[in-house]
Amino acid sequence: MRLSATACAFLAFVPSAVANDTAAVLTTGGLEFVNQSQIAMEREELFISKDEIRVVYTFRNDSDVDHDLLVAFPMPDIVPNHWSPVAFPMGPSDNLFEFETTFNGERVDATLHEYAIAAGVDRTKLLQKLDIPIVPISQEAIDAVDALDDQTTAQLLHLGMAVPDEFDAGEGWEKHHWPMWTYRATYTWEATFPAGETVEVVHRYKPSVGGTVGIAFLSEPYEDYDPAAEYLDKYCTDDAFIAAVKKTMTNPDEPWTAPFTESWISYILTTGGNWAGGAIENFRLVIDKGDEANLVSFCGEDVRKIGPTTFEMVKTDFWPESELNILILERQEQM
Repeated sequence: MRLSATACAFLAFVPSAVANDTAAVLTTGGLEFVNQSQIAMEREELFISKDEIRVVYTFRNDSDVDHDLLVAFPMPDIVPNHWSPVAFPMGPSDNLFEFETTFNGERVDATLHEYAIAAGVDRTKLLQKLDIPIVPISQEAIDAVDALDDQTTAQLLHLGMAVPDEFDAGEGWEKHHWPMWTYRATYTWEATFPAGETVEVVHRYKPSVGGTVGIAFLSEPYEDYDPAAEYLDKYCTDDAFIAAVKKTMTNPDEPWTAPFTESWISYILTTGGNWAGGAIENFRLVIDKGDEANLVSFCGEDVRKIGPTTFEMVKTDFWPESELNILILERQEQM
């Protein structure tokens, strides 16, 4: 089922990666997610803004025995872009997302599992061998990659883990190299689900927010890429949303004259289907676009405006079959 609903900022109504809890096992190959047939996700309340992701779950143990589980919360991938205004989470190196969680009101010390992925291959051990920090957007990793010898730099270039950058800053041409692997992280902790009882789990953390300095999705198609088609599929940018954007353009033939910048947020919903029954019995999503002048678009059903900047979707027996992608257009002051 493909969700479809949009909402506009000043009308009544509109990501790599944020995620649902899932059961997990640790194997020799790393963390793997498994289905848990006796624990049901009774309720999920999900709040998403550029500043914070907050999730409240209620789980119910439908069996007559306690279950001790390794619970996992996979974060969205961070794909570095050193030339775009992406708002990456910038917490401490051991908790980049500033992730916090409680289990029945008690604070949980989650274990962070980190991986460096390039061209679909786990290169974490190579970075450890080279003593390079694993977070590619950190200044420490940037400096470490740029300081490598020619032979090691060539190795990273061959593996798709670095990209060259040549420029003239006024003192002649310089050549530097940037880290380009994908950062993948999952938080895990042990939890006991008592027989026949419910438990509440609460998460909060800083999202990774991608973006552009202007409007990109109204650009003309080029080569084999059609921005409008991609955004329609990913964010459900329908005719009403596009008309609202076009109304603000000072030049009807130039999308960049619209006074907005794009922000993208993604959330992994599909792992919520790993619990008993596969469906989330009671699901509530609230998205905050941040400012009344902003526009927001995402794929959903029966979405309604509940506040000046907030929109709500409520579903029962919700079966997440795709990830949630949110497009926020932030209104900028025109000079």
